[in-house]
Amino acid sequence: MSPWRRRRGASSLDDSALDIVAGNGLIDRRALLGRGFAIAGAAGAAGMTAAAAEPLIDAPWSREVGAVTPPVQSPSPFEKDVVRALSNPNGEFRTSHARTPHQLLGGTVTPSRLHFTINHCGIPDIDPAQHKLVIHGLVRQPLEFTLETLSRYPLVTRMAFVECAGNSAGMFAKEPLQAPAGLLHGLVSNSEWTGVPLSVLLDEAGIDPAAKWLVAEGADAAMLDRSVPVKKAYDDALVAIYQNGEHLMPGNGYPMRLLLPGFQGNMNVKFLRRIKVINQPAYSYFETKNYSQILPGGKTWRFHFVMDVKSFITHPSFGLSLKEPGLYAISGIAYSGTGRISKVTVSADGGKSWGEAALQGPIHEKAFTRFVMPWRWDGQPAVLQSRAYDDGGNVQPLRAEFVAMRGEATKPVTTPLAFPNQHYNSITSWAVDSQGEIKHVYA
Repeated sequence: MSPWRRRRGASSLDDSALDIVAGNGLIDRRALLGRGFAIAGAAGAAGMTAAAAEPLIDAPWSREVGAVTPPVQSPSPFEKDVVRALSNPNGEFRTSHARTPHQLLGGTVTPSRLHFTINHCGIPDIDPAQHKLVIHGLVRQPLEFTLETLSRYPLVTRMAFVECAGNSAGMFAKEPLQAPAGLLHGLVSNSEWTGVPLSVLLDEAGIDPAAKWLVAEGADAAMLDRSVPVKKAYDDALVAIYQNGEHLMPGNGYPMRLLLPGFQGNMNVKFLRRIKVINQPAYSYFETKNYSQILPGGKTWRFHFVMDVKSFITHPSFGLSLKEPGLYAISGIAYSGTGRISKVTVSADGGKSWGEAALQGPIHEKAFTRFVMPWRWDGQPAVLQSRAYDDGGNVQPLRAEFVAMRGEATKPVTTPLAFPNQHYNSITSWAVDSQGEIKHVYA
C-alpha cells in the first residue's frame, strides 16, 4: 500500500471518500463520484453550515416584482468584477491585449465577451454585407465569399482553444510575479466554433498539387498575415463565423476568422479577407520578427506552430483565499495542441507526491479539459501544482526541465504583461500559507 493511502474515516460510509493518495491531504478522485464528497463533507468542514430550525426569512428581492426581461441579457451587477485585464486601457497607438479572468470562471467554455483578444491595430468596424474573402494564387479558379454565401454551406462545429504564443510569458522571469491566473495565463480561451472547413473551399477553388503553403491575411489596418501549411488546412482548419452559438464578437474576428485548432493564436487570422495559395512560406513580419521564438544562445526556431501540453490551477489561486481548514476542490484547466488530455496529476506538497485528478468530460481534442481534485486542507502551508499529460505521450515539463531547455528572461520582468519570450508551458505553483493566503512561487 502506498504510504499516502491511509484511512481517516470513522465509518464504512466515509472510508473511500477520505482515501488519501498524496501528501498534504489530497483525496482519491473517486470521492467525487456519487455521494463520496458529500459524505466526506459531513465528516469535516467543507464550507457548509447547518440550517436553523426557524422558517426561512424572505429577502427583499423575494417580496417585489423583478426587472423587465431585456432583449439581450447582461451579467448580474454583482458580477461587475468578472472582467478582462487590459494592457492598453487608454487606447494608445500600440497593440492591445485583453486577458481572460480564469480565476473567476468555471467549466471549459469561455464566454465570448471574456475571450482573450490581441489587436495590433484596433478593432475594425466591418460591415458584413461589404466584407469579402478571396481565395487565389495556385488555384484553378479564384473564388470570392461573403458572410452570406459562407452561411449557405453545411456548417461544422468544433470545440477548440486558442492561445497566444506569448501567453504565460511573464513566467520566464527569474522571480515569480505576484499576479492572478488571468494575468499570468489569460491569453488562452476555449470556445465552440462553427464554420466551413477550409478544405471544402480550397477544393472548390481547385488547389494546385504543388502548393504547400497558404498565406492568410486579415482586414484590420495592420493587415496581419501568416503562413499556414496546406496540410493543416486539410486537417481541421475552419473559416469560423460563429462562436458559442452566436456570430463572432468584433474583437474575436467578426465577421469571419481562420481557426487552426492547436496552432498558436496569431496564426488564427481574424477579420479574414484573403487566402493566397503558394509553394513556400511568405516569411512575413508576423512570423519572422514579432512572433519568432528566441532560444538560449540567440538562435530562433524558424517555425513553432503547435501549442504544447499545459495546465494550471484556477481554484484556489492567487487573489483568492481559503477561509478555514476543511475540504476543498482543487480545480483547473488543461489542454494540448497535439490531441486530447489523457491525465492530470495534482500535488499539494510542491511536487514531492502526486495524485491523479478527475477529468470532467467530454474530453475534446485540442480543447480545454477541466480537472478536479478533492483536498482536505489542514491549515498548514501547502504548495499546489498540476501537471498535464496528453494522448500523444507529451508531458508538461517541470520548471527546472523547462528552464534548462529554454532559459529565463535576461532582463528583469516586473509585470505579467511583458513578453520576454514565448511558448511557456511549464508548471504553475501556488503557495498557501497558514492564514489561507495564496502566492505565486517557483517550486
